[in-house]
Amino acid sequence: MSAASGQINGLVRSAVGGKYEVELHRGEVVEAVLRGRLKQQQRTGDAVVVGDRVQVRQHEDGNYTIEAVAERQSELARAAPRAGRYRAKVLAANVDQIVAVFALVHPTPRLRMLDRFLVLAEANDLNAVVVANKADLADEEHFEPFRVYERIGYPVVVTSASTGQGIEDLRQHLCGRVSALAGPSGVGKSSLLNAMDPDLQLRTAAVSEAVGKGRHTTVSARLIPLSCGGYVADTPGLRELGFWRIDPTELDLHFPEFQDYLDSCRFGRSCSHDHEPGCAVRKAVEAGEIPVERFESYQALLSPDD
Repeated sequence: MSAASGQINGLVRSAVGGKYEVELHRGEVVEAVLRGRLKQQQRTGDAVVVGDRVQVRQHEDGNYTIEAVAERQSELARAAPRAGRYRAKVLAANVDQIVAVFALVHPTPRLRMLDRFLVLAEANDLNAVVVANKADLADEEHFEPFRVYERIGYPVVVTSASTGQGIEDLRQHLCGRVSALAGPSGVGKSSLLNAMDPDLQLRTAAVSEAVGKGRHTTVSARLIPLSCGGYVADTPGLRELGFWRIDPTELDLHFPEFQDYLDSCRFGRSCSHDHEPGCAVRKAVEAGEIPVERFESYQALLSPDD
């Protein structure tokens, strides 16, 4: 986005209470507020979110206002309830990839949520990386569910913030890119970033022994610059992820392991892969060519009660 006269290009690094931390192209970080007319523009979710490319203007009193927002190249959005209906909640804009972090153990990994993140990545044409953390606490049996994702073709990085295992591999995936770090609370997202870049000194918290879930240590989304280049959009720990504008009839398109079989279904694109005769996808599951765990996840995600 070319800056208009008197305006400076910048990148939104945080958005809290109507105030925005903006990194200017020259490296300076300033606080800015949104110009009134921009609040009226029609955009998905909030008018400005972390990752947005903006133009700011400095006024005579030294304050900054956001004057323009560039078109988003991508959005990480979820459905959020509001006044009895659902609306889009955009967590971050202009990301290159989703890095889904789950613990191998403590808390027990919720792979249905992981599948939701991967569908979200596929639907938005984003790369996805799966991180299986807390390897130092895991036994061999805890690794097996994550090997399914390797077989599908997703990169799986096994890490331990405590021992340093996999940290260099994770760094290679993050450096030079804008990554949305996603996952439930307590899986060690902040600890991993601290292990990668100790100067960040991000807050961490232990998993509750009573419920096996983590306490939130990131209270609002923020874009964290990495010393090796690139940024990480650290989003609040998510316990639920509702899809936004993903057509259920196209859900199968977002499961990469289904792709070789969709055109062979007897009823073509109208096949739900649930009960129809001549379903190539179900035959592939029965033959072990599609992981049964992923097929069951697909069926569950189709359910409005899921």
